[in-house]
Amino acid sequence: MPHDHRSDPAIPRRRFLGTTLGGAVAAGLAGAVLPAGAARADTAAVVSADGITLAANVDGSVSVLDGGGVERIRLTGFMAKDSVVGIQRTTGGKPSLVTLDDGRQAIQVDYTLPAAAQAITIRGLFDVTPHRAHLSWQVGGSATLLPAGFMFGRTVLAPSEPESLAALTTWNRDAGGGIPYETNDGVVYQETWADARAYFRLAATTPAWTNATWIHAPGAATADGAATEADLVLGSMRPAAGGTMGAGRALGVEVWTDQPFSVWDGGGLPMPLHAEVANGGTTDRAVRLSWWARDFDGRLLGRGSVDGTVAAGAAWNRTFTITSPPRGIVFTEVTATSGTDKAFARTNLAVLPPHDYKAGADSMFGIANYPWLLKPDTASVVGLMQRLGIQRVRIAYDGGPGLPPAALDAAGINHNIELAGIPLGGTATEVAAWADTNTQKAIGSSADWFEVANEVNKPWMTGQTAAAYVSDGLRPVRDRLTAARATTKVLNAGLAGMDYVWTENFHDAGGWDLIDGFAFHPGRGNFTPDYAPSPQEWTQGTNGTYWNFLGGLRKAREVIEEYGEKELWLTEAYACTKPNSWWHDTYRHAAENVLLSLALAKAEGVRCVNWYQLHDSVLGKPQMADPANPEYHYGLMNRDTSAKPSMLAYATAAQVLDEATFTRWLDLADPDLKGLLFSTPDGPVSILWSRKDGYVLNADHQSDSTWFAAPEPWVDDWRTKTQLSVTAVGHTVRELDCLGRERLLTARQGRVRLQLDGAPRVYYGLTGAPDA
Repeated sequence: MPHDHRSDPAIPRRRFLGTTLGGAVAAGLAGAVLPAGAARADTAAVVSADGITLAANVDGSVSVLDGGGVERIRLTGFMAKDSVVGIQRTTGGKPSLVTLDDGRQAIQVDYTLPAAAQAITIRGLFDVTPHRAHLSWQVGGSATLLPAGFMFGRTVLAPSEPESLAALTTWNRDAGGGIPYETNDGVVYQETWADARAYFRLAATTPAWTNATWIHAPGAATADGAATEADLVLGSMRPAAGGTMGAGRALGVEVWTDQPFSVWDGGGLPMPLHAEVANGGTTDRAVRLSWWARDFDGRLLGRGSVDGTVAAGAAWNRTFTITSPPRGIVFTEVTATSGTDKAFARTNLAVLPPHDYKAGADSMFGIANYPWLLKPDTASVVGLMQRLGIQRVRIAYDGGPGLPPAALDAAGINHNIELAGIPLGGTATEVAAWADTNTQKAIGSSADWFEVANEVNKPWMTGQTAAAYVSDGLRPVRDRLTAARATTKVLNAGLAGMDYVWTENFHDAGGWDLIDGFAFHPGRGNFTPDYAPSPQEWTQGTNGTYWNFLGGLRKAREVIEEYGEKELWLTEAYACTKPNSWWHDTYRHAAENVLLSLALAKAEGVRCVNWYQLHDSVLGKPQMADPANPEYHYGLMNRDTSAKPSMLAYATAAQVLDEATFTRWLDLADPDLKGLLFSTPDGPVSILWSRKDGYVLNADHQSDSTWFAAPEPWVDDWRTKTQLSVTAVGHTVRELDCLGRERLLTARQGRVRLQLDGAPRVYYGLTGAPDA
């Protein structure tokens, strides 16, 4: 493959376009979006560096101007919070020039406050380095400050777009080995003009508390009060580069594509991978930018390096192009190196050709939780769901996160609703109020099914909440649906694991007759999905065998047979990819387990599987990396919305099983070889795999540690390969792996030779009795 290594000329310092706007704004407009022609206020102090000027005004506000003299932002004041005197906002301030320890000048503002603030004092200190202002505030005079509630005021002049938030991350390699992972590195609030951008970088913030006037900037206690800080970067770089510069970090690198979700339609297409290197220091840096791209088998699809010089407070962009395979995933990494400093970033590119799904409302394939991260936009998210074969969303209602019912209806995607918060053991008034509000919300959303609460069976296998759940939640909902003559069907609260003790108490309390479908969540630890220990053997606890997939499905079927026929729903199903954790899936195992879990669900007659969830992230902290939290890692997509292998595996299962009917388990002579047979419009489909290596994943982990050095996703760690000869229909058999990549096998004398291991594979072209 070609090796690209050449030198670029020095990259020039950023030029900041524009002319002076004609002055700053009058006091009293804090929080508004300011016009470009406001009157100039008196200037009391000025500090400048390359590309940025701060001008303090006599009213205590501070104007931020770019290198062309254009005023972009005004810092308008500060808001402190105290448990005694409450929220206190500055009303003005006295600016002055001070000298820092390193000899640079800075602007100091001693703010004025209303009498209600009592003894509280607030001082701001603002200094500059190339293209960057460091902003800090010290609050004193009270022993009852609440720094978690601090905010600073800002006004943006004539922006071309609304303010937006971007989470910042840093990629890490652990000294103990395993796969790299992201950690949170703060956030930036992006301000945008036609010719420039600005970024407020903070170590932490609560986006819901930020508004048009105030940015939430939580502080920390100090010896004489509390303090908080932020950084403001001016330029035309992307958010990650703005974050690197704001943090004053030596190097940062970001990778991305212009394709939504980095998904391409087919093979032979150019896949441009963009990279931006940021220099957050105060001197120019010589940088080498290296990259590689490899597929699911580890084959290198491209690599190279290029050299350049990045100016202080500037960013450098390069693009590397890979040719798309017919289908599959491409793992990429870009590394920036300058002397002993190094930074890297990863992303995945994927190829998933469009597919025409036929099952419609009869489809088994859904998504749990709200598809709430509507990036890059709603239409793209809807289009991706349609491409993956997602036919049902577990939760949708007007005013809820993510896609509203009307958007799903327009796309032909069905939707349910799940609402929690039942006041178990509450008063009659509390119970009635919850049931009234939530039943009306379910009816108003036009939900096909109302899942009445979520995972109420805690502690597991004790049955403690079952009777109260029926009396205080399920029965009031059923009564109101009946009274309203609503067509909404009812699911019980999806159980955490197949808790048959709780289910027995639920049945005995009269709950079984109140539901139309039975829902549970077959959580799974480091076991293959077809691991099915007898319920009598299940061990409890966080890492117990209670958390198995097929055993739970079979127990659910047994319960339904005993108590009376109901539809079986998996309203959450999982393949968690928490990095370097032996209890959770590796990225490769997750893809294999997504395909096999969905095939087993189809075989066991599950009506719908709502996969949890569409993207890595936690609602309320969008795209903020949280590597230690398993809840963060359940997505089919990565934090940056690129595909995990799991996403392609979901699409493969949806395509293969779209109109499939389960026929039987295959009866292979070797008991360690497993298979499922389905009937489809395209003929018989067999899914085959081996359990020669057992049912326990990551079995070589250390027993005294949660850490496990996970292999890279392109590493096949199934040790045992087994040859199997089966009967074929014609001359050619199609084999699909978990990503849907096709391989053609040649049959001879009516039989074809397969190689099986722990990864499930799909076969077209075998007979209806390949095990004969």
